[in-house]
Amino acid sequence: MSLGEVEVAVSPQEKFREFLQTKGLRMTRERVTIVEQVFSSHEHFEAEQLIQQLADQNVSRSTVYRTLKHLEEAGLIRKVARQDARDVFEHDYGYPQHDHLICKKCGELIEFQQELIAQVLDEVARKHGFRMEGHRLEVYGMCDACCRPPKTRPKKLNLL
Repeated sequence: MSLGEVEVAVSPQEKFREFLQTKGLRMTRERVTIVEQVFSSHEHFEAEQLIQQLADQNVSRSTVYRTLKHLEEAGLIRKVARQDARDVFEHDYGYPQHDHLICKKCGELIEFQQELIAQVLDEVARKHGFRMEGHRLEVYGMCDACCRPPKTRPKKLNLL
């Protein structure tokens, strides 16, 4: 399911350039390459996957990890919590507010939007005089495929 995109005033690359300037850093060729790759499609990804995708671009592993950290600080990407402790990233900039269902068995991430959740959180925040800037909901359980019984029965000898 695609959640679409949110219209933004500046490109992710320009927003990142502005962020780097506030830190006294430059937008290097390697950083441009990384930002272009990350924002070329909206897929959840791990740092190692990104490193493999950039293998022929002469971008070092350490540059990828440092740039991902900066992209996260800049609010362009965010980590999605996983049961297996691997860092999985997704776009946060130019993508609508959404939540995740995360399968504890296979690790599948299912994105969804539910306006009622946002309404309940707004009401709770208002009740407590809290100024909410956003929310993050990650629900853990098992996906449909992992809940299905196996298609084949184990052989009797394997049960001993």
